[in-house]
Amino acid sequence: MRAMILAAGFGTRLRPLTNTVPKALIPVAGRPLIEYGLLFLKAYGIEEVVINLHHLGEKIRALLGDGSFYGLRITYTPEDPILESGGGIKNAQPFLDGETFVVLNCDTIIDLDLTAVLAAHRKTKAAATLVLRPDPEAARYGILETDASNRIRRFLGQPPEVNEPLLSYMFTGLQVLEPRVFTFMPEVKPFSTTRATYPSMLQAGEPLYGFIHIGTWMTVDDAEAMTRATQAIVSGQVRLSYLRP
Repeated sequence: MRAMILAAGFGTRLRPLTNTVPKALIPVAGRPLIEYGLLFLKAYGIEEVVINLHHLGEKIRALLGDGSFYGLRITYTPEDPILESGGGIKNAQPFLDGETFVVLNCDTIIDLDLTAVLAAHRKTKAAATLVLRPDPEAARYGILETDASNRIRRFLGQPPEVNEPLLSYMFTGLQVLEPRVFTFMPEVKPFSTTRATYPSMLQAGEPLYGFIHIGTWMTVDDAEAMTRATQAIVSGQVRLSYLRP
């Protein structure tokens, strides 16, 4: 199985640090942020990873190289202009196409059983399985709503009406996708999966599911979040199963 880490963003809320350091390399508890995603994927046997690059992307390439330090094989897909989440995945289609693949945001630190996510994805025959979590700040990130079977029925308020009770969650940034998602994507250009691709798939009746996660999840999207994540890991308050003691 292959995976993609989305790392092209500007990290605007982490400025001025990201004026000279790409968000993927922001230090968290002594590690570059993207390293958490790489180690998570490696722990579940994924060894081929593609990383998209834009803002200060050459610094990411220079540090990670071919991935051999982590026991991985890393490929890069530079973007100019930046292509957002959907365009970034579409641009990496030649690398990802052909089998189930995983996508993870570079600013996400998460710990869950990826094997269980993949098993649920296969059981439901989903086109896409998004790892979701209940969160009082869900609206800040965009609300996704599921029915009682965890099938996603509404993205960001669309469609306006659904004739059944729904549960509200936020998207963690980790997802498992089938190659047929590419048929719902335009040619390479900037676009969002949650605002464009998934609503189109929902309208077409494609099976989209949520996997509900209530364990460790942190997003490092501003200076306060960087400090909180560092303190949580260094203090032992958060223990990540894929990190050596």
